Amino acid sequence: MTKKVINQKGKLDDDLINTIEPNFVFTNKPINRFSTINNNHEDSNLSNKADLLIKLKKQMDSIENCSLKENSLNIVLGDGNINSPIMLIGEAPGIEEDKSGLTFKGKVGELLDKMLLAIKIKRKSIYCCYAINFRPPEDRKPTSQEIRRYSIFLKEHISIINPKMIILMGSSAMEAVTGINTKISSERGKWKETILKNKTYPVMISYNPSYLIRFPENKKYSWEDLKKIRQKINEMKIVI
Repeated sequence: MTKKVINQKGKLDDDLINTIEPNFVFTNKPINRFSTINNNHEDSNLSNKADLLIKLKKQMDSIENCSLKENSLNIVLGDGNINSPIMLIGEAPGIEEDKSGLTFKGKVGELLDKMLLAIKIKRKSIYCCYAINFRPPEDRKPTSQEIRRYSIFLKEHISIINPKMIILMGSSAMEAVTGINTKISSERGKWKETILKNKTYPVMISYNPSYLIRFPENKKYSWEDLKKIRQKINEMKIVI
């Protein structure tokens, strides 16, 4: 005899989507940019990673003839757990990130925290960075030329962190890593692969939190992407 299962998934999904709202709390508590957490990731040489990241940051900061750099206060490299199996890549710093030198601050950061917690991930347990490391003027979308220029550094960044999974949030991150420059709505929610230095990384494309703040009706699609990410984590037996 088969037990009948009552499906309440639709209601639970709606409830969770409704909780991911921009009711934000601000804090001045400092963040450790290169914190490390024991999560069984197979790379114990953390000091070497930190040294390589410092070197990469110096290379980016020495770039010449870049209007992005000339109009920014700070370079935003990345922060979080450098030994994490998950690397999350956004588009570019905004005004809050440019001031602090840290990723995903203010309202965008609060929303990202809620999105990750919805699939039982604390942001401090992953590593976050951007496709572009300087704030574009007036927070405009980076050009394809700018994306290509900084993708060289981004690919090296990925190789240093060496995650087991990459989450791309926003079309600029999608273009920088995969080379795809079509509408993100046609590419999001699909697992893809990218190969760097003979290593294959599974990649999920989704909407950027800043986009979801402007267009909250798309949160339902972002939630579908988040569930796929959680499922992949479970399938790969990733401890996070």
